[in-house]
Amino acid sequence: MKDITVCPSTLKKGHNTYCPAAIKVLFEGKEVSHILSFSLDDDEEDQNDMIEGKISVSGVQEKLSAVIDGKMLRLTRKGEQGQYIIKPAPAYRLRFRHHIPANEHLTMQIAKQVYGIQTAENGIIFFSDGRPAYITKRFDVLPDNSKTAQEDFASLICKTAITDGKDFKYSGSYEDIAIKIKEIVSNWQVEIEYFYNLILFNYLFSNGDAHLKNFSLQATADGDYMLTPAYDLMDTSIHTDDTDFALEKGLSENMEKSDTYIRTGHPCEADFINFGKLIGIPENRIDNIIRKYSMEQPQVEYLVESSFLGDKQKRMYLQNYKTRLDRFRRKDID
Repeated sequence: MKDITVCPSTLKKGHNTYCPAAIKVLFEGKEVSHILSFSLDDDEEDQNDMIEGKISVSGVQEKLSAVIDGKMLRLTRKGEQGQYIIKPAPAYRLRFRHHIPANEHLTMQIAKQVYGIQTAENGIIFFSDGRPAYITKRFDVLPDNSKTAQEDFASLICKTAITDGKDFKYSGSYEDIAIKIKEIVSNWQVEIEYFYNLILFNYLFSNGDAHLKNFSLQATADGDYMLTPAYDLMDTSIHTDDTDFALEKGLSENMEKSDTYIRTGHPCEADFINFGKLIGIPENRIDNIIRKYSMEQPQVEYLVESSFLGDKQKRMYLQNYKTRLDRFRRKDID
């Protein structure tokens, strides 16, 4: 394992372990080692070359349940409630699979630090043999270890393998999610704006895995519902061949596409503006949100360069971001 020079959570320079800010939000003020006391077997010869059906990067990752024990994280014992999820690099032969933990960590940090999106608290942690894994704090586990009620949108919209086939979580459109939010959430005006931010972010950062199960509602203390913090964000195009949107019907099957979208096959700013109007966001709010995503954000490059991606993957990540940003900025041609 190379020497650590940035915080494995915030990516702030000048740290060789988790910085105080990360310790506070990720580990509830407890100093925890960034190195685990164990490693995992990785017998590549026993893994499959192909995954049947549409590839979900997050869906093929092993997930380990963990708790804090002293100054270390350890795996949960039988009957014990986990507080953290550790996600090693997946065993399936996706492109650059060993960089998937760093990709997810980086993308989650960009969402939080640059665009102000509420995310699951997260970081990078290392197995004893030096290999990195992604770690995230569970937001569905309360301080008393009870779990809060939570439901993903595949369940809320009643999509299953029986109703929509094996790739059911990729069926429908993002408008379907918006309709369900307005149906279930009393304070939907706030939540729909947060959802809109996620749609823009996922497009800009090539997250082709933003399917129905990667959006969820969570019960609040007063009996209402709200969207959960964002999770499973990454640039999936580095690891697999993706389309612009994870859902087969894109933003909406009812929305007219811009001439630019029809001509190039890729949406532009006008399409996202129309989508915002379609799902009920006021025009002045749409303008403010669109402006944020249409600006090139220098902090994105800083975080990419500080991340745990390899040099080649850093170049790919930045190129993908700039390509999507250029497409997003295009004005519609009448």
